[in-house]
Amino acid sequence: MTILIEKPELVSQADSQNLVAKTTELVFDGGFPVPKSLSGDGFFAPEINSFGNSFRDYNAESERQKSVEEFYRQQHINQTYDFVQKMREEYSKLNRMEMSIWECCELLNEVVDDSDPDLDEPQIQHLLQSAEAIRKDYPDEDWLHLTALIHDLGKVLLLPKFGGLPQWAVVGDTFPLGCAFDDANIHHKYFKENPDYYNPAYNTKNGIYSDGCGLDNLTISWGHDDYMYLVAKENGTTLPSAGLFIIRYHSLYPLHKEEAYMQFLNDEDKENMKWLRIFNKYDLYSKSKVPVDVEKVKPYYLSLIEKYFPAKLKW
Repeated sequence: MTILIEKPELVSQADSQNLVAKTTELVFDGGFPVPKSLSGDGFFAPEINSFGNSFRDYNAESERQKSVEEFYRQQHINQTYDFVQKMREEYSKLNRMEMSIWECCELLNEVVDDSDPDLDEPQIQHLLQSAEAIRKDYPDEDWLHLTALIHDLGKVLLLPKFGGLPQWAVVGDTFPLGCAFDDANIHHKYFKENPDYYNPAYNTKNGIYSDGCGLDNLTISWGHDDYMYLVAKENGTTLPSAGLFIIRYHSLYPLHKEEAYMQFLNDEDKENMKWLRIFNKYDLYSKSKVPVDVEKVKPYYLSLIEKYFPAKLKW
């Protein structure tokens, strides 16, 4: 099933309000409405985000845009190969606390992602909106529903009990270290202030890697993606490999949106990319100011958590 995206048409404010009234007839179980597909085989992706701009528009003139650009400036300067190695070593210990998946979901009520130009709502709503959207179009892929629910749980790294890492070390688009920074990366110009930019071992196209080596053999910028992947894997989740792949690489937009770094994919990566591309549409376009009814959908997601995860996890 696909999401249909049509070119935007200029309409008046009154016409726009009428259009919303006509197209938000499909309501998910959590109370989250989306535009109804004219063809019945998917929903139309909205043309604008909750700020009135195109999705992932990093050049839109707004106060939000200014803070997002400053975020990427700090991220591109500070995310180095050595920094990522230190973070992976430290957080792979999983010695911060023990809690369930749902308890972690509730912790995200305290988190707002400074890197996201499309949403400034608490993260638990984004998780449920994307999960409910996928659930509607892919009702038999329950592992994908759960993957959507948990894909951003690693953002708890922003909270003091998890180290209180700065935003640039937790959120935002990810990218490989140990090779040249591709021009496809958002705000690429700021990489010139990164020490790795001038390291001859790292500044060629492949750097320290080889064609077809596989994404798991790359050092990817540290953040919530890699942390949640470590948590899920080390706690023995039974999610399929595609689920773990989505969790680990869903922020690698230069790859799955711009097709940069494609030379590193192996055969398993190429198969899993099919699911990541499906997931990405819902992750991006389901963001809305309309909240999901959390208590209504909670029993369903608790059943999935019990199916694929232990009751308590080490974080």
